[in-house]
Amino acid sequence: MKGNDYIKIVIDCINKAWSSQTDSISKAVCLIAESIEKKQNIFVFGCSHAGILAEEVFYRTGGLAVINPIMFPGFMLNTRPVTMTSSLERIPGIGKTLLLQNHVKAGDVLIIHSVSGRNTVPVEMAMEAAKLGVHTVCITNLEYSKSVSSRHPDGKRLFEVCEIVIDNCGEKGDAAIKLDGLAEKIGPTSTAVGTALLNAIIIDAVEKMIADGIVPPVFMSANLDGGDDHNAKIFEEYKDNIFYM
Repeated sequence: MKGNDYIKIVIDCINKAWSSQTDSISKAVCLIAESIEKKQNIFVFGCSHAGILAEEVFYRTGGLAVINPIMFPGFMLNTRPVTMTSSLERIPGIGKTLLLQNHVKAGDVLIIHSVSGRNTVPVEMAMEAAKLGVHTVCITNLEYSKSVSSRHPDGKRLFEVCEIVIDNCGEKGDAAIKLDGLAEKIGPTSTAVGTALLNAIIIDAVEKMIADGIVPPVFMSANLDGGDDHNAKIFEEYKDNIFYM
């Protein structure tokens, strides 16, 4: 069955992405850790399914409390009609507005997930962030992105405007499995791979903070004894760096 092939492809993509980009990943790890130590802010953004990564890493057990998602209603998967997300992410001006309205400032870190890296909003957001002195990290698919034209007015794709670029090593079009009797490929890999990469980067950033003598603001489960008290202390200590409450 092709499901077995899909699992293997996802695992291979994760391993390839993680092992082939140690330099970019190490830079992202250090950037996140050092920014938190300096009480700077961390933001994650993506449109439509790319935005799942922003939801994955905020306000959850075992996660860093200071990771802030940028979630614009028109880009989330509960938008109706959901096809509107594809139209909105191509409109100039929205990326800049989102950046300015979400507390992002110089010295902060903005992580942007976009598989094709071609649409206007993520590219515009990265470009505007750079103007503000914000550090930008993108997770994208380089093979895919290099094969398509940009929809941004300046003709730029996301990997061309970000400080640190992490390739998810997926296939063009994202879907990975070809079935006999079906013209289209099935089985997208970007969410599974991107989630694994981002969580692993966060783990290494937390490990670096510990090595630097910092107690990382990591959530406990609210369903464990002592979890509520532990998390309440984090919310109080980092209240100036948490914007989703």
